[in-house]
Amino acid sequence: MAAPLGIIAGGGPLPGRVAEAAKAAGRPVFVAALEGFADPTVVGNFEHQFFRLGAIGAIRQALKERFCTDIVMIGPVKRPSMLALRPDAEGLRLVGKIGKAAFAGDDGLLAAIIRVLSEDGFRVLGAHDILSDVLGPAGLLTATAPDATAMADVQRGAEVLRFIGPADIGQSCVVQQGIVLAVEAVEGTDAMLGRIPSVARSGPGGVLVKLAKPGQERRVDLPTIGPDTIRNAHKAGLRGIAFEAGNTILSDRAEMIAAAEAAGLFLLGIETATGDIA
Repeated sequence: MAAPLGIIAGGGPLPGRVAEAAKAAGRPVFVAALEGFADPTVVGNFEHQFFRLGAIGAIRQALKERFCTDIVMIGPVKRPSMLALRPDAEGLRLVGKIGKAAFAGDDGLLAAIIRVLSEDGFRVLGAHDILSDVLGPAGLLTATAPDATAMADVQRGAEVLRFIGPADIGQSCVVQQGIVLAVEAVEGTDAMLGRIPSVARSGPGGVLVKLAKPGQERRVDLPTIGPDTIRNAHKAGLRGIAFEAGNTILSDRAEMIAAAEAAGLFLLGIETATGDIA
């Protein structure tokens, strides 16, 4: 029997999907669920234990007691201040090993966390290593298609994200008629979308564009969109969503497509490796 898969679970449905896929492949799972983030209804059907975010030592010990060497870190977690984190003794040791990256942007912090976990004997996998169909494909996923104006906005959004990505600012922006209405920062995509009605122009609605940042750690921080993204984009008056193909997690593809079809939004996977929108 394969060694158990450890899942450090934040919010949303993806921790449950990863656990289900591992179990279907004959692999036991243990879920270290983060208090205030993981949904009890998502993790409740699997062996699990809740931990506060700063209880690094307790999480590490629980994973080792269950002989987990492979771990997946999945689900959104809002990054707290060090004061709010209240790390335990092992957490303080981890912060010490991470060094300056603990106070830097998300990309540097996540890369440092993975390095330290690897030194501790764990192998960090991405959700896409367990879920074969979780990454969004290239091309149009909906019957609704973008027109020339929308495609110009997609192109503009991709250019903006390629410019700000190296600064580790955010993964998303909203563009309407060539005007950048909003750029995602620490608040997250849904909160950014909530600001759009107050700044939107008259005429054809804008588009949401979501790309991975250059050099982003693909195992733990790929852009993610799901049914809630569709609903919030619709509320914001947008015409559609473009995401980076092969580098974006679709948390529930069938439900997303159905919601987009019902709302009249397009879903488009774009390829940006060459700098062009395919």
